[in-house]
Amino acid sequence: MRAGIEKMNVYCGSAAINVKELAVRRNLDNERFENLLMREKTVPMPYEDPVTNAVNAAKPIIDRLSKEEKESIDMVITCTESGLDFGKSLSTYVHHYLELGRNCRLFEMKNACYSGTAGFQMAVNFIFSQVAPGKKVLLIATDITRASVVEGLSELGYAEPSSGSGAVAMLISDNPLIFEVDKGANGYYGYEVMDSCRPIPDHEAGNADLSLLSYLDCCEKTFLEYQKRVENADYQDSFDYLVFHTPFGGMVKGAHRTNMRKFKRAKPNEIETDFQERVEPSLHYCQRVGNIMGATAHLALASAIDNGDFSVPKRLGIFSYGSGCSSEFYSGVVTPKSQEILREYGLKEHLNDRYVMTMDEYEEVIYSNKDIRFGLRDLEIDFNRFPKPFNHVKGKNKLVFSAIKDFHRKYEWV
Repeated sequence: MRAGIEKMNVYCGSAAINVKELAVRRNLDNERFENLLMREKTVPMPYEDPVTNAVNAAKPIIDRLSKEEKESIDMVITCTESGLDFGKSLSTYVHHYLELGRNCRLFEMKNACYSGTAGFQMAVNFIFSQVAPGKKVLLIATDITRASVVEGLSELGYAEPSSGSGAVAMLISDNPLIFEVDKGANGYYGYEVMDSCRPIPDHEAGNADLSLLSYLDCCEKTFLEYQKRVENADYQDSFDYLVFHTPFGGMVKGAHRTNMRKFKRAKPNEIETDFQERVEPSLHYCQRVGNIMGATAHLALASAIDNGDFSVPKRLGIFSYGSGCSSEFYSGVVTPKSQEILREYGLKEHLNDRYVMTMDEYEEVIYSNKDIRFGLRDLEIDFNRFPKPFNHVKGKNKLVFSAIKDFHRKYEWV
C-alpha cells in the first residue's frame, strides 16, 4: 500500500519586499540580520487572506483533474493558525470556490506551525486505512501575517523580516507521484511550553529564546524516536536531503549544526559541506517568502524537490515543529518524475512574478492593515488603493477577498 503527495502547488501572494531594505529601514543590526538568511518576504495585500491563498494554491491542481478524479476527493482539510472565525472553518470557503462535490468531509486543524504536518499525517493515514479505496484528500496549509501599526512596529523586531504569507496545497492519494511517505517511519515528540502563542487573533506573543531552545530540543528528540522505529536509521547516511520547518534559514542551519555535532561528532567544515549539499536546496523558497507557519515545512519540501538533484530516486527526511509544542520527523522518497511533475506548476516563476514593493509602499500597506481587524461585521476592500500589486493578480483568474457583509466574507475572481 502506497500513500503520499500526488500533486502539489504553492501560492504566495502578489507582492513582496526586499528584506535587506526593511532591515536598513528598521535599523536592525546587520550582522544579526544576516544570520536570518532571508532575501525577500511576501507582503499580504488587503485583498488577500488565508482563503484566497488556499484557493489560489489549490485551483491549478483541481483544474488538472478529470471529472472522475475531482469527484474522488473525499475530504478537504485546511491547516492554519490564521483562522477567520472561532467556529467556521476555512475549508467551507475553499470547498465552495473550488466547486467540489458535497459528499465531502470539510474541517480545519490548528496546531501552530505543526498544523500542516498534523493534517498531512491524518490524510496519509486515511489513505493507508483503505476505508474508502480510491478516494483522495485535498490538504491545504495556509497562513498569513498582517503586521500593523496598531501593534507597534518596534515590537516586531527581527520577526518582521521573516514573517510571510502563503499556502501549500497537496492532493494526498494512493498514487504518490511527487512524494511517497515511508509507512510507519515517524518519530514524534511534544510537551507543554509557552514559547509562542496568539492570545488574541491579531497579535503574537512569546519568548524567542525559549522557542529556539524548544525547536532544537524537538529536532533532536524526534530523530531519536525515529531511530527507535526505523532500523539502522542514520542522520547523515539515510537521507539524501533534509527538510526542516523554516521560520528563517539561520534557525535551520543552527539545528542542523547541532544535530551533526551530536549524532555524527562532525567537524565545522564537514557540517558546512553537508549543509550546502543536503539542506540548502530546501531553503530557496522560504528565503523568498518568509515563515508561513503551518505551510512552511511543506514549502521547504517543495523547494527541495524543485531545486535538488533527482536524477535517481532519493530519500528525504523532514522535521516539522509547532510551538506549544508538537513536532515530528518522518521521511519519504522523491523520484525524477516527482520533480518533473512539480515543475509543471512553475513555482519559481510564480515567486518571480510578484510585485516588489518599495519601503514606502510597504509601510502604506502596514498602515492600511489597521482597517482589516479580526471580527469585523462589514468591510469593503478598495482594489484601487494598491494598483501596482493588484495588476499582478488582475486578469489571471485569481480569487481575491472583496468584502465582509454581516460577518460573511465575500470573494470574487479577477
